[in-house]
Amino acid sequence: MRALICKDFAPYKNLTVEEAPEPPLGEGMVMLDVKAAGVNFPDILLVEGKYQMKPPTPFVPGMEAAGVISALGDKVQGVKDGDRVIAATMLGAFAEKVPVHFSQVVPMPESMSFEEGAALTTIYGTSYHALKDRAQLKEGETVLVLGAAGGVGIATVQLAKAMGAKVIAAASSEEKLQFCRDNGADETINYTTEDLKVRAKELSGGKGVDVVYDPVGGDFAEPALRATGWNGRYLVIGFASGPIPKIPLNLALLNSRNIQGVFWGAWAGQNPRANAQNLKDIFDFYEAGKIKPQVSASYKLEDYAKAFEDLLERRVKGKVVLTP
Repeated sequence: MRALICKDFAPYKNLTVEEAPEPPLGEGMVMLDVKAAGVNFPDILLVEGKYQMKPPTPFVPGMEAAGVISALGDKVQGVKDGDRVIAATMLGAFAEKVPVHFSQVVPMPESMSFEEGAALTTIYGTSYHALKDRAQLKEGETVLVLGAAGGVGIATVQLAKAMGAKVIAAASSEEKLQFCRDNGADETINYTTEDLKVRAKELSGGKGVDVVYDPVGGDFAEPALRATGWNGRYLVIGFASGPIPKIPLNLALLNSRNIQGVFWGAWAGQNPRANAQNLKDIFDFYEAGKIKPQVSASYKLEDYAKAFEDLLERRVKGKVVLTP
């Protein structure tokens, strides 16, 4: 089978597409013929040795895939050959085949394409866990989303609206902000031309926003935290801009603010039943037409570098996928 191989932790352009032996199928595992695999910012961090986990090399990156089950190991339950499924793989998705434990696959709705399926698990799982479990978002509250036109950003815009919140989307261009409005944002802020804190306070009627969803970090983190009101919740998702911000802790004391980390992958591993319920909720939102994964581009496996570059340069509106 063809696979994208990381031989050593190094810049992503050092990855190679090679013929690799088909991985063995252990007890409880299913073999997934990958039709599309989602590309996420942590994939880049992982191959460059900058992520929270460091798998032994060589390895095949790729955290999520959609495809068709082609073989079953012993003691597999609830799925069969030929099923169309989404899988949370953590590793291995950037290949023609990947073995996955049966507990990590979810049947796809018939109306969902493989590209949509590959764009759903990580970003919607992360965003829903952040809003539901960490922020405990309530109907009628206001959510400020940074990097709102990106993968997790647009998922958060859609999910927050589905949960009954008012959504303020912040992004760097009018084109991206229109994309956010098309996906349900009530208000928008161009943080290259507007003062993020001042405008967010204005759009929240002067009281400050209830929740900030921040996958960007860098220079926008502190003004976003300052834009929260009493009992505001600032969700730390990641640092797509590069620099990790240093936040003055007195800002947490003021207005009784909460700074909350969100590490969905680790939480899902420790709370499989709660995560399964979250995924069910996400599929229910999809079937009801309240969310729809946005795939801006699909690339062949050999063109992985272009997909990674689009993500790093923030040219992506929604998600990019690889099609092995």
